[in-house]
Amino acid sequence: MDASATIPIGMGLAAAGMAGAGLGIGYVFGKMIEAVARQPGNEAVISKYAWIGFALVETVALYALVIAFIIMGQS
Repeated sequence: MDASATIPIGMGLAAAGMAGAGLGIGYVFGKMIEAVARQPGNEAVISKYAWIGFALVETVALYALVIAFIIMGQS
């Protein structure tokens, strides 16, 4: 198998990382809603940590996107 046939496979695997990040973001905000529903008085603290978690998960998606672009540039 030549290298040009493996490029779309690598890009697809990198896209799977972005899909995983989407699931992670949904999980973070779903748990935030549950926590605020249980303790409305701590909404400010919970929101702060939820946004930090969102930023960390989004970083994984950006890394996957950069890797996909690097693989695309190898052609």
